[in-house]
Amino acid sequence: MRRPPPLPLAALCLLALPAAVAAYFGLTGREALTPFPGLGPATAPLQSRAHLKQCDLLKLSRKQKQLCRREPGLAETLYDAVHLGVLECQAQFRHERWNCSLEGRTALLKRGFKETAFLYAVSSAALTHALARACSAGRMERCTCDDSPDLENRQAWQWGVCGDNLKYSTKFLSNFLGPKKGSKDLRARMDAHNTNMGIKAVRNGLKTTCKCHGVSGSCAVRTCWKQLSPFRETGQLLKLRYDSAVKVSSTTNEALGRLELWAPPRSSRPAKGTAPRPGDLVYIDDSPSFCRPGKYSPGTAGRACSREASCDSLCCGRGYNTQSRLVAFSCHCHVQWCCYVECQQCVQEELAYTCKQ
Repeated sequence: MRRPPPLPLAALCLLALPAAVAAYFGLTGREALTPFPGLGPATAPLQSRAHLKQCDLLKLSRKQKQLCRREPGLAETLYDAVHLGVLECQAQFRHERWNCSLEGRTALLKRGFKETAFLYAVSSAALTHALARACSAGRMERCTCDDSPDLENRQAWQWGVCGDNLKYSTKFLSNFLGPKKGSKDLRARMDAHNTNMGIKAVRNGLKTTCKCHGVSGSCAVRTCWKQLSPFRETGQLLKLRYDSAVKVSSTTNEALGRLELWAPPRSSRPAKGTAPRPGDLVYIDDSPSFCRPGKYSPGTAGRACSREASCDSLCCGRGYNTQSRLVAFSCHCHVQWCCYVECQQCVQEELAYTCKQ
């Protein structure tokens, strides 16, 4: 198999791999994962040269490193994007056989599975989202709020109406990842499609939010701005696209002289296949079961499950162990004068279920 280029988006979906293959911004996979930080009000641009060191520590192409060094705040935003993508992937697959584990990620990314497709989509979505929010928070020197009519940036921040700059984010991302070139490699076409699908998922979540300035809260005067949906909503959309992902093959466009993706007909009636829709997640290889330990995942032995909802599927028919445990919680709470809540500690028995070996 032909090796992918150093860092178009093949690197973007390497969400924290072991050091030997950490092509995605130099992360090792051992960093503590913390929730995506809330972006507060605008702060002064970084005056120190600390960001140069951050850029040098990231495993970027020469062009990407130059862009990073010219843009204070970008290195931090790249790390935020990695953490955001990893956390969302793990949240969406926490009840699945493949739970977005780092173990086996290297081998998995070499194949065109549905899981690989999701990683590419969630990675590009996370980077798009993080860049747009970093602009509106004043963490990037070369971008600010999204265009808000009749409002300068300082006024926008003061009124709390600084729009998330998705326009700058997508334009910068296109430049950062490099130009889109035609390829005869089916896998490269798949990766590019899923990358664009992740960006589109963020764009679909862009909403208009308005704030009223009229007397007594009326909306006689109001200011509106663009705001991204919480990334959890984007993750949920991508998971739905994963569940309905389309297996594709390739065909040659005679008019353009290049390879294109081809999807089978969507109904049972005989019909000619067509190109997948922009909103489809696409893959080329059937996924393994992920039931047993292997090169793609650690398997499901020992995983917690719900007896009613997920044990049968998650445990792959091997059955599950049942364990009783005592759980303490606050109960019989009363508001005392003045002004606190007083509770008792209660204990109840709970049953925990884990998949057998």
